[in-house]
Amino acid sequence: MKEKYLFSEKKLKNLIVPLAVEQILVMSVGIADSIMVSHAGEAAVSGVALVDMINTLIIMILSAVCAGGTIVVSQYIGDGNREKSVSVSGQLVNIASIISLVITIICLIFHKSILRLFFGKIETEVMSAAVTYFTVCILSYPFLGIYNSGVALFRAMGKTEITMKISFLGNIINILGNFIGVFVLKAGIIGVAVPTLISRIVSAGIIFLMLLDRRNMVFLDRKAIMDIDKDSIIRILKIAIPSGMENGLFQLGKILTASIVALFGTVQIAANGVSGSIIHIAVIGVNAINLGIVTVVGQCVGARRYGQVYYYVKKLMKWGYLMTMLLHMATIIFLPFIFSLYSLSDETVKLCYFLVIFHNSMIVLLHPTSFGLANAIRAAGDVRYTMYVGVFSMFAFRLGFSYLLGIVMNYGVKGVWAAMALDWIVRSAFFVFRFKSGKWRRYRVI
Repeated sequence: MKEKYLFSEKKLKNLIVPLAVEQILVMSVGIADSIMVSHAGEAAVSGVALVDMINTLIIMILSAVCAGGTIVVSQYIGDGNREKSVSVSGQLVNIASIISLVITIICLIFHKSILRLFFGKIETEVMSAAVTYFTVCILSYPFLGIYNSGVALFRAMGKTEITMKISFLGNIINILGNFIGVFVLKAGIIGVAVPTLISRIVSAGIIFLMLLDRRNMVFLDRKAIMDIDKDSIIRILKIAIPSGMENGLFQLGKILTASIVALFGTVQIAANGVSGSIIHIAVIGVNAINLGIVTVVGQCVGARRYGQVYYYVKKLMKWGYLMTMLLHMATIIFLPFIFSLYSLSDETVKLCYFLVIFHNSMIVLLHPTSFGLANAIRAAGDVRYTMYVGVFSMFAFRLGFSYLLGIVMNYGVKGVWAAMALDWIVRSAFFVFRFKSGKWRRYRVI
């Protein structure tokens, strides 16, 4: 009897397309924020860019915790065990809420010390902008914890169209709020930060209410939230802790790299920040693929359909390569128009051109193998391997060579971005080897 495939072509597209749209929304807000705040001066752009490094660190830690829930729930769905899926869901919301609240308290108390620790040598004007922006962003972290756990659960179910719609609403609130705050109220950085806080509060409230609907394959109920299920917590943390360490240290390495960039002056800091927003255009498609791989591989492993894991990963990676190439070409075509929206010096724009084109050329070759395969291996439960490789490559190659190329050899921010590409080469080599070896099949979570 012919084996039934878990995901038809239509089901795959219904999973990936909303994720791609959601990535477009996230990218659009990032660019809109940087464009609007650029009208407050390059010090403001630099301050926001540096704080966003810390914000991304927090988001990645919360996302790693939620990814643990996604993988466990996906495998239970593949195994057909709805009761355990519901139990895990309640524990995931609890864990994410507690961790985000602890992070919020720590950051509120030590926010100035954190900024000085990472970016102490930046210009006074840039530091002032960073302190203001960071203070407002911290207040949104508890809502991020709730929102990310909800997103994780809907993605585990394959209902990515729901998270897309909520993301759309949140981003509309954010963009309209930015316009009012910056251009109408002339509030500068506050005008960008406050709408972000409001949008996250609204998004968290909506997704939590939607998870209470018992018609969902996975839902939240009072018992699942109030009861302590040690087995579910252990399974989540078994994935979340290594993933959290990997993602957290990965972003910490990026922050340390940014602290190296901070030594190069306002022009290079601004170019690094603006380019960091624009490069997301080319990775919209492949990032959607990388997120979708977790659901697909998780359900296939839960159902013990290992042959289908190989089939779907290869298929999705081909889609990723194709979309990345097309978006890379489109980005190059529209770069003059994109840069015309910013209020930047000619020197900064020239440097941005180099960074964006170099970055996108590298991701066409390396992004699917560097990140897509990592997610596939992680979704199977083989999280320690991805953690070891990710942390080693980040600190030995991205951070180490950023110092060597950027400072010692005096290539500045160009050297830092070259070190990033070297990190991707190393990651790709390790993950291709691991996936082909099949050793990840030993680490099924449930």
